[in-house]
Amino acid sequence: MELTDRIAQMVSPSLEAMGYEVVRVQLSGGQRQTLQVMADRLDQKPMNVEDCADISRTISALLDVEDPISTAYTLEVSSPGIDRPLVRPKDFKRFAGFEARLEAKVPVEGRKRFRGTLLGLDEEGAVLMDSDAGQLRIAFSDIGRAKLILTDELIAASQAEQAEAEAPTS
Repeated sequence: MELTDRIAQMVSPSLEAMGYEVVRVQLSGGQRQTLQVMADRLDQKPMNVEDCADISRTISALLDVEDPISTAYTLEVSSPGIDRPLVRPKDFKRFAGFEARLEAKVPVEGRKRFRGTLLGLDEEGAVLMDSDAGQLRIAFSDIGRAKLILTDELIAASQAEQAEAEAPTS
């Protein structure tokens, strides 16, 4: 199991108990590595600085106990942002209808890079996309990287989601 997968498994239960979920864990850099933990709120409200600070304190405590990284590193906690990476099957479902950029691990119809509108997942869990190359079906395991594209529609949807989250409940 990869180190980042181990770290995700290690911190996920605590974050879920706090009302968050791990979106992605990445370790990058040379001499002084950076451990990036990207998280979302389970209630899908927008993340704020306090959320990231709470998550950072919790992860720091867990990593101090388990000590999975033997060298010095910097912990960076962030939200996925509006033009977020798509890393889990549910991301492709949730953001169906929005534009995305996708890079496949293996060529699909002779290409690896695509841009188009996400159509969600099929019954087998493959990602569906309407691209300039036509409608595509790409096995989730064959996706190298995927990311939403910042568009007016995505910004409007994000603003509507934020307004709904901030509206008082009665």
